[in-house]
Amino acid sequence: MKTVVVDKVASITQALNLSRELRVATTDIPCEEGVVLVAEVLNNKSTYNTLELTSGRMAKVSKGDIIVGALGHRQALFGYSGHLPESVKEGDIIQVLNIGGVLGIVDSVNPEKGRPFDARVIGVVLQFPYLGERIGVPARVGYQRLDFNATLNTRGVPVVALAGTCMEAGKTAAACAIVSRMRHRGLNVHAFKATGVSLRRDILAMEDAGARRSMIFTDLGVVTTTAKNGAAITRALLSEMSQGEPDVIVFELGDGILGAYGVEAILSSPDIRTALTSVVLSANDPVAAWGGVKLLREKFGIEPSVVTGPATDNAVGVNIIRDQFGVPAFNAITDGAALADRVIESIGLSAKLAVDAVE
Repeated sequence: MKTVVVDKVASITQALNLSRELRVATTDIPCEEGVVLVAEVLNNKSTYNTLELTSGRMAKVSKGDIIVGALGHRQALFGYSGHLPESVKEGDIIQVLNIGGVLGIVDSVNPEKGRPFDARVIGVVLQFPYLGERIGVPARVGYQRLDFNATLNTRGVPVVALAGTCMEAGKTAAACAIVSRMRHRGLNVHAFKATGVSLRRDILAMEDAGARRSMIFTDLGVVTTTAKNGAAITRALLSEMSQGEPDVIVFELGDGILGAYGVEAILSSPDIRTALTSVVLSANDPVAAWGGVKLLREKFGIEPSVVTGPATDNAVGVNIIRDQFGVPAFNAITDGAALADRVIESIGLSAKLAVDAVE
């Protein structure tokens, strides 16, 4: 065991409230998803070269920086794909797989992002949970552990889910537009992100838009979601976020309907489908919108309440979606209020707001 002073603490470790001076073990490092490591960055990068800190700020990373992240995997269409190593020991070279601080072995690289940062393992961060005893245990991400047997209870709160045709389809922009409009119309909104790879940026944006509470799957000790844990995560977060008397819950399904992060498993779960009051589809282009609507209708039995995303960037896409699919379409950037009003209408809160306005 030794003391290490670190330069940057990644947001994936937020629940641990780590300082810059950490106690680290260099032997018997558990090689499991969520285990928190200290590592030295070995190269410089001109692109995709930042790390999201626990403060939410994005900090540039440079060769020689001592960083804190957590073991995990990633399978991103527009980013890096990588896996958990078979074992980890001091001196091993691993890669930084995302800007949230996920550490693993890279398998595939997106040319736009360049090669990832290489990092040399220094050791595992230790926590000391036993009062009065200097017995350190390996630190793991999350405020609590995911309960795979948790039941779903939304307490009658309307639920809005945002699903996309793939990553970077405009889901977070749409979620923020919806949350902002809801708050302006007097609704208390709780928001969360159910799937993806650990990064707090999206839920921080929802907080900035006006969400009263927010959570992400990382809070449950999950680094990267999969088909095995996606449904359990969603049940747990829906039940948790329904507490505190919100008027509505808004949540984002990271990645796409077809992907490796568990969205299909979530939408295939009957209890979760029943809890969804409104589903917003974000699509990159009209063909993606067509496929997304078709999948939602035919595979999951879900009728989307509205389509948004880059497919609605101008009137051409909007008209195609409305005319050919029979689904309302609004752009989150240029027509965010109309998008949100359509969602509010779809969950049955327009009448409540009208009564509140009269009173």
